[in-house]
Amino acid sequence: MARAKMGRAAIYHGLGHPMEIKKYPVPEPEPGAILVKTRRANICGSDLHMWRGDVDLAGLGQPMPVILGHEMVGAVEKLGAGVSTDSAGQPLAEGDRVVYRYFVPCGRCRSCLRGNDAACPAAYITVVNPCEPPPHFRGAYAEYYYLIPNQTVFKVPDDLPDEIVAPVNCALSEVIYGLDKVNFSFGETVAIQGAGGLGIYATAVAKEMGAAKVIVIDSIDERLELAKAFGADEIIDMKEFKESYERSGKVKELTGGWGADVVVEVVGFPQVIPEGIDMLGNGGRYLELGNVSPLKYFEFDPSSLVINGKSIYGMALYTAEAMKKALDFLSRTKNKYPFDKILARDYPLEKINRAFEEQNKGLVTRSSIVM
Repeated sequence: MARAKMGRAAIYHGLGHPMEIKKYPVPEPEPGAILVKTRRANICGSDLHMWRGDVDLAGLGQPMPVILGHEMVGAVEKLGAGVSTDSAGQPLAEGDRVVYRYFVPCGRCRSCLRGNDAACPAAYITVVNPCEPPPHFRGAYAEYYYLIPNQTVFKVPDDLPDEIVAPVNCALSEVIYGLDKVNFSFGETVAIQGAGGLGIYATAVAKEMGAAKVIVIDSIDERLELAKAFGADEIIDMKEFKESYERSGKVKELTGGWGADVVVEVVGFPQVIPEGIDMLGNGGRYLELGNVSPLKYFEFDPSSLVINGKSIYGMALYTAEAMKKALDFLSRTKNKYPFDKILARDYPLEKINRAFEEQNKGLVTRSSIVM
């Protein structure tokens, strides 16, 4: 009897435990499924939140261990029976590079039936499922990833390198979907709280959507410089504008005294939300993308929403259409923006703990695990 092929994974046991490299049998894809060989997986801000304990998975009742990671690109290792195309109908074969949604909406709930599967409360999110039961490979920090039947997958155009494509299934698709949901339109102004990966992508996407002015707020010089390279018209350095009222006042000054039409929160800390809402002009929309950590709170006077007609939109997932738009966006703008500068450093899988430690200390802006 042939010995089962094994694949490595970095498994996470919970707070206070370093990730451990473990081998699992590589599964055969069932009909409709796809086995992917992971090529690159980035450390997203939400991964960092879980790693350092802002989100305590075990404390929230999550069975452990799990394989973290969701921002990734891979190549088809094997197609399950019945799979011959990607989600856009393009022919798919072994060896083709692919990106894919890391979640699968249920297709039956009220949100899904209304065509809003990004709000599905029953979406199967692979990264928060235990990795001990087969097919094991449910997260990005592993040599393989198992796409279950009906999971969105798109073939990657040949002109896009892995370094540019890996963030498609999180950061880029999310900001494209988010700006669409708040009806951001040509000629409007936007302020972006945070110049990490999501903030940088939001800057470029807003410019491509016809923003009259993009204002980016951060405290790290390298991030602010990168924001300018991605189209920011104005930057607000938190080292200079240290108080909340100073920053919101500067946004209003830069928008003719009115305030931004849209403010995007991609910092991930709830205390910035009142400040961001204050930056909005009357009738403005606040896009909340960063705060994924449960049981975190802030104080706020809701009358400012009512009196000034402001709205808050929260979202964590995105549609398949948004992911396809993200690939098209990269193909169209790959020579316009320095996408390669978003990823600061590569690490092998066995150095994943070091990668998290160094990113947590701010030594790199966005690191990547290369298989």
